[in-house]
Amino acid sequence: MTSWKLIQKAKQILEKEKGTVQKPWGGKNSICLIYPNSYHVGMSNLGFQTLYHHLNIEEDVVCERAFLPDAGDLQEYRQTQTPLFSLESQRPLSDFDILAFSISFENDFVNILSIFDLAHVPPESHRREHGYPLVIAGGVSVFLNPEPLSEFIDLFILGEAEEVVKEFLEVYRAALSEKGKRGKGDLLKSLGALEGVYVPGLYHVAYRKDGKIERMDAEPGFPPQIKRRWVREIDRFPTRSVLFTLDTEFKEMALVEVNRGCPRGCRFCAACFVYHPFRSRSLPVLEPVAKQGLAEEHRIGLTGTAVSDYPDLLPLCQGILSQRGGISLASIRVDAIRGPLVQCLREGQVQTVALAPEAGSERLRKVLRKGYTEEEILKSIDILVENGLSQIKCYFLIGLPSETDEDVRAIVRLAKQVRHEILSHRKGQKGKWRVVLSVNPFVPKPATPFQWVALEEVGELKRKLKMIQREIKGEKGMELIHDLPKWAYIQALLSKGDRRVGKILMAACRYQGDWNKALRETDINPDFYVYRKRDLDEIFPWDFIDHGIPKEKLREEYIKAMEEAGIQLTH
Repeated sequence: MTSWKLIQKAKQILEKEKGTVQKPWGGKNSICLIYPNSYHVGMSNLGFQTLYHHLNIEEDVVCERAFLPDAGDLQEYRQTQTPLFSLESQRPLSDFDILAFSISFENDFVNILSIFDLAHVPPESHRREHGYPLVIAGGVSVFLNPEPLSEFIDLFILGEAEEVVKEFLEVYRAALSEKGKRGKGDLLKSLGALEGVYVPGLYHVAYRKDGKIERMDAEPGFPPQIKRRWVREIDRFPTRSVLFTLDTEFKEMALVEVNRGCPRGCRFCAACFVYHPFRSRSLPVLEPVAKQGLAEEHRIGLTGTAVSDYPDLLPLCQGILSQRGGISLASIRVDAIRGPLVQCLREGQVQTVALAPEAGSERLRKVLRKGYTEEEILKSIDILVENGLSQIKCYFLIGLPSETDEDVRAIVRLAKQVRHEILSHRKGQKGKWRVVLSVNPFVPKPATPFQWVALEEVGELKRKLKMIQREIKGEKGMELIHDLPKWAYIQALLSKGDRRVGKILMAACRYQGDWNKALRETDINPDFYVYRKRDLDEIFPWDFIDHGIPKEKLREEYIKAMEEAGIQLTH
């Protein structure tokens, strides 16, 4: 049975979109691109849109989309037993040749299993033999560490998808056309030979008595280490929004990616290391891309892992303004704030500027390798306010290595100084001003110098948040927003877990997202992954991925950071 109500809602969503691709299915390879969160969240993701575009430009491919249903729709799916279907043609996911998950965040891992359940597709890879779609996955969270999902996904694409999509499809077509190579096992072996493709079933993990990994063995003919793919000539792939809807974080805005990677090397930042090396698109490539975006929407959102480090940012913004377009930037580096750029942002209708000091004290910023002085931060505030921008958002982390209560109080002190700078420049002026503190727990990530670090205990994170709340209570014009520490615990578990964590994911799905029940039910100790500081010579679940930076270099940077923090490391 299929719910007429759900079908009608899908058609209504399509009517409100621009850029949708709808193809006839006859003789084509069908791929359902799935974002394991709501339509609103998925359609706000530029990587998801980019993959949709690259798959649909292939003549013999029909690529449609699916998302995790909203709460009300979820109930309708379950009550009517409607199998989860694609947005474009409303076909059940089980009808597709390939289900391709685009996964940005670890906390969405459990949603993947919910989607299998709604689609009436077995979650475990070994149970999906003849008649079921091939299940693949990519996205930054899985090319950091795919292991917690290894029981559920047939293969992962590790790295930047543009670089590997065509090769993947060529091998897929060839494998299907060869006689005697139609079985799933043979198909996976053919695809597993591609650089950047990881087939978990071809790799076997052995564990020590203490629970740590002893080794990972590849089957004969497959590499012990898999190189993640990255685009060397980034100008070959101009990346911008191709789908437009009002139901998105970036409504009435076209996103344009300017660069990948980051030259700064902040020790906590996964995007810096996993998208290494730093690459920027040329201005002659970006100018027409921005012009195309303005033909669809009246504002351009400039995105990238280091937008402020784009060398031609000022002329790019000036070019957008010359076409009467608005401008949006996610955040700006403190040392990139200069009068001419800020004037562009103001003319481009920017209302709030986001900065990321990350830590309140200079000592801790040096440990992070984000060594802005307090003077530099406040000078940037002066320039912003002098140029008419008085709504400031500041990103901070708590639970950082070597953090003390004094470092936490320094967050509030710095925020109050920011407010003081704003008010001292605004005497007699009208208009809105505010300081928003976005304070979130630090979650150690794979492939960074801090991958050896443990998450701070949830109780301590809660205590530190309350300290900040008490300090700013009643302070006019100041606001605190934050994630819940319990979600940092789950994120750390899924970020640094091995394939045994899949048991916990299965339990969390069975209890419909009740993690407390899931953690109690399984015989896996989650604290082993979350609260344990890793040995310097320990084998990590993700060590089989060559992220482009040797582990030895990351270890050296970690040791140096701890020395700067006054912490002596031992094996």
